[in-house]
Amino acid sequence: MDVVLIEILCLALLFLGILGTFLPVLPGLLLSICGLLIYKFGTDANLSMIYVWVFVILTAASVVLNYVIPAKTNQKYGGTRWGSIGSIVGTIVGMFLPIPLGFLVGMFAGVFIGELLHDSKDMTKAWKSTKGAFIGFIYGTGFSLVVGVAMFLIVLFNMLNII
Repeated sequence: MDVVLIEILCLALLFLGILGTFLPVLPGLLLSICGLLIYKFGTDANLSMIYVWVFVILTAASVVLNYVIPAKTNQKYGGTRWGSIGSIVGTIVGMFLPIPLGFLVGMFAGVFIGELLHDSKDMTKAWKSTKGAFIGFIYGTGFSLVVGVAMFLIVLFNMLNII
């Protein structure tokens, strides 16, 4: 295959990966890391393996943090362990719901329901906890977005012989 076509494919995967950091229908950083790996091993790129390992580690960290950060910020906003567990369970269940942004709806519903199961009389606390989970989602998505953009730029700069 022509090197130019491989480079275009890599940039397309990296761009789709960036979109996937906030569009749940795309696997986000997994697409980006595929683009990076195809670029590194499918072309004569002189991209250092350090970049590959750093981005593999950051991608793995992002996958974990997208579950952990909302649970932790839930606690920071007064949520309990019930809300944190609800956040993780709701996110996983929401991924299988046939609705747009099901994982997000599932996460918020999980936090809210978890907090109400803990204390059914304190709806204000449940809402605060859900707000904390939302802020955590924004942080996690922001981290993934930064990693995706950095991957894209490293590959682009390497293609242009800037790095």
